[in-house]
Parts: sequence; C-alpha cells; structure tokens
Amino acid sequence: MWDKNWRDDLWSKIDQPWDIVIIGGGITGAGILKEARKLGLKVLLVEQRDFSWGTSSRSSKLVHGGLRYLKDGNFMLTYESVRERKRLLAEGPGLIEPLGFLIANYKGDRPGRLAYRAGLVIYDLLATQWSHKAYSTTEFQMLAPHIRQEALKGGLCFGDAQTNDARLVLRVIREAVADGACAINYVRAETLIRGNQKNEGKGTSVSGVRLHDTYRNRHKDIQARVIINATGAWADELRGQVGAKPRMRLLRGSHLVVPAWRLPVAQSVSFLHPLDRRPVFIFPWEGITLIGTTDTDHSRSLSDEPAISPAEVAYLMAAAEAQFPSINLNLNDIISTFSGIRPVIGTGKADPSKEARDHAVWEEEGLLTVTGGKLTTFRLIALDVLKSVRHRLPQMPEPDKSMTVLNQMEMDIDYNKNDRITEAMRRRLAGCYGLDVRALIDAAQPEELKEIPTTYTLWAELRWAARDEGIVHLEDLMLRRTRLGLTFPEGGKALLPAIRSICQAELGWDNVRWQEEEQSYLSLWQKCYNLPEETIPDWRGMLKK
Repeated sequence: MWDKNWRDDLWSKIDQPWDIVIIGGGITGAGILKEARKLGLKVLLVEQRDFSWGTSSRSSKLVHGGLRYLKDGNFMLTYESVRERKRLLAEGPGLIEPLGFLIANYKGDRPGRLAYRAGLVIYDLLATQWSHKAYSTTEFQMLAPHIRQEALKGGLCFGDAQTNDARLVLRVIREAVADGACAINYVRAETLIRGNQKNEGKGTSVSGVRLHDTYRNRHKDIQARVIINATGAWADELRGQVGAKPRMRLLRGSHLVVPAWRLPVAQSVSFLHPLDRRPVFIFPWEGITLIGTTDTDHSRSLSDEPAISPAEVAYLMAAAEAQFPSINLNLNDIISTFSGIRPVIGTGKADPSKEARDHAVWEEEGLLTVTGGKLTTFRLIALDVLKSVRHRLPQMPEPDKSMTVLNQMEMDIDYNKNDRITEAMRRRLAGCYGLDVRALIDAAQPEELKEIPTTYTLWAELRWAARDEGIVHLEDLMLRRTRLGLTFPEGGKALLPAIRSICQAELGWDNVRWQEEEQSYLSLWQKCYNLPEETIPDWRGMLKK
C-alpha cells in the first residue's frame, strides 16, 4: 500500500480536485476519512507530522463510557460512549480489549459506596449490560493485594475497555486507503485558499489549501468542495486564518510508565487523588503499568513536543504512593513518560477538569472545524461532521449506520512459520493489523515471529512497519508503529542495533541517514519521554501536609 515510492506517486496527483480534504491525522480525521470514503467521496487526509502524532498516540489508552460524566449530568455523552465501546469491542478483538476497573471503598469516602453503586447501575443500564459487582474487604484484597489496607471497606468492579491508540488510528486510515481514499503524513496545511485559484478575492469562502511536504520540501495548491479542520488542539491556528477568535483551552495530560512486576495490577485501579480528589488510575497496558493522568493548563508552544513537568511527576507518584504504599515506588522504577494535549473547548472554568469533553462542529467562512470529543466516539463524530457538510455535497448518500467501524476478517490465519505463536499473539496481530496481517506474516524472516523480550511486539512487526507503513523518521517506528519507545527502558536504545539490521534496508536509509535518525530519536526521547531534568518535588512530603 505504502511502498518506497508512495509519497512521490501521491504527490504527483495531489493537486486534483477533491470532494473533501481533511487536515489532521488523529483519530477524528481518520474516522472522517473512512466514513467519507464509505459514501464514495473523493477524500484526502494530510497530517503535518506523523499519523496519530498528537493527542491520539498520547491518550490514556481507554475506550470507555466515562463514568465521571454521569456525575456532571452528561447522560447522552455516556450513552453514546458505552454503545460505541460495545461496538468496538465486538469489531476489533485484539486491538480493543476488555478492561476491568476496580474502585476501592474506604471508611469516610465521599462519594461513598452507595453513590458509586447508583452510578454504576445507570452506567450498565445505558450499556445494556450488567458488568459491575460489589466485593467484601477480603474479596477486594484478593483482587488488589498491594492496595492500601487501612480503613478498606471492600470495593466495586465494572467493565470498560482499552486500546493501542496509535495502532487504532493507523488501522482506520489504512482501511480507508485500501478502499480508495488518500492519506499522507508530514504534509502541512500551510495557508487556506479562498475562492478558486483564478479568483482569490476577499470575502469568498475557503475552497482550497496550500500544502507543504516538509519531508521533501515542496509545495502545491489544492482545491476541494469541503475543507475540514480536524487538527484538535491545533484547531485555532487554522481558524485564525479566517478571522475566527480562539476557542480552545489547551490541557495537558501526562502519564508514568513503570514495569508490570514493580507495580503489578491485573485490572485498572481507579481512585480519587488524595491531594485534589480528581479521578486517577493505575492499569496494565502492553506488558507494563500506566499511572495517569494529570489535567493541567498547557502554556508551552504547540510547535514543541509536550513533556511531563516535575510537578506532574510528583502528583502521579503521590497517587501511586497513597494507593500502593507497600510497593514503595521510586523514580528509578519509571521506564518512560508521555504527555498529550487535549482538544478541549474553553469556557473559562477555574478547574480544567470541569471543562466539558463534548465535541463541537463549527463552519466559519467555509472552513469546517471539528474538535473536542472522545476517542471512543470517533465514528459518531465523523458522522456528525459529514451531516454538517451535506449542504455542500448534496449528492452524498445517507450513511449506513449499520456498517462496521472496522473491516472484518477471518481469524484463522496460517502461522505455520512458527508453531510456538500463542493464541494471544494471533489475536493481537489480527486486531492491530487487520487485513494486513497476512502480508506481515509473509514478510517475516526466520525467527522474526517471536516477541521482543519483555514486550508484546514481534520482530516481524518492525520489518512490516519499515516496509509498508509510511515511516519517515525513526521516531515513527519506535513511538507509534510500535510502542517500544514507551515500554522498553531508555526508549529501546539497547534494541536499536537489532532493529537496524531488520529495518535499514527496508527503509532505504544509508548509514549516515540511520545514524542521524538514531541520534535525533534518542535526543527526542530524552527530552520528552524521560523524566524531566529539573528536581522532582518530594511527593511523600506532599502527602503528609
């Protein structure tokens, strides 16, 4: 699909007329691309960095209904989310997987056990399932043996789901491209064009965009009947070109990654942070344990990659210390960190966590902007966007809402190259790669259908990514096509010689290029995915105040 010449081939025809051009390659843009192509539209997606580079590869990895939204009275968002979660679980096994959530109940808690149970009853009724259950103190200690025991009065469990967010985005995009859509990364939408190229007059609506291929350093102007701004947290940058006032509030959510053996949890443990009573969680993901998340205003430039602050590290360490005091977690246990910027519509509330997470669609001077929303509801957001452009695409057919979100495939794949491959590995490969899984297996060399030690990733996935998944930089491979940069110590530095032997020839990079990419990636990891160099506040002292 994306062989060595794909960028040049697409660029040579990118200035043809389009029905829709989507700016932004996160989950929202990917969803619009796929749903638009299902309707037979001629559609192009451009992304200024890599696919899922922004928020969509730095989320909390949850496909969930959002229990806390019930507390805010947002029943519709919760209803839509739990229904979409159920759909994604059915259609994407191996990519979207069930995840149990444990809520410990302690003496004097506010809200207490009854309030949580009432909320979970509503949650399950909206989802038309009965997943929650109450446990006694002894039963709950067996489910979470390392949890704080003092004043524990049992707890609750309910069902949600998790995903590999970057792989979800890529699967949706590639399925759309296989169906006839076009998508290209490292192409920046530089300037919006009003009117047509022969008559660019003031006061006319947006009808095109000047593109800059930042990898090849070339430009082209393209025209489309509809230009969609799906850049999320970056939405105001394009909106400013049509004179619109800023509406986004940039909120940073950061996470810590620690080894599973160091903080072992079989399910997500959700609790209120002792310092500010915000919901936080600790849960298993891709063979490691995640601690998250923060919710703080982000004042740094969006042109810089986000990174966790010392205060956020202390905040998350304090959460782990309070809920798992016997573990005695310390900074040396942290494998990596990551931070994402949430696309939240600002309303001026003092507490960032009080801002609504609903999506919004605005049309301004012909530019259609969609922002906000949740990963879980990306299909519904896409359908809402397409409904909003119907007046400009009157021949567009009505979407068939019964069609699947993800392309369906048979799970009985021939893995004869390696008899030791497990059922869990089969399920994961099918989920992450969809219809590409057969080509991935065929491309594997001897011994490559084995897991990289301490990870869920197969060596064969590296070869396939280098061969056919649109990689431009080494960071694309390490942080998004695979998650080795998050789950392996020092960003996978010790693996790079072996990765080079598999991927360098597939990528067509000479020795100088590989060394440059390796140096650039390790520098980026040190700056944005490692612990900050500044002193981390004393989180244990924070808890004693």
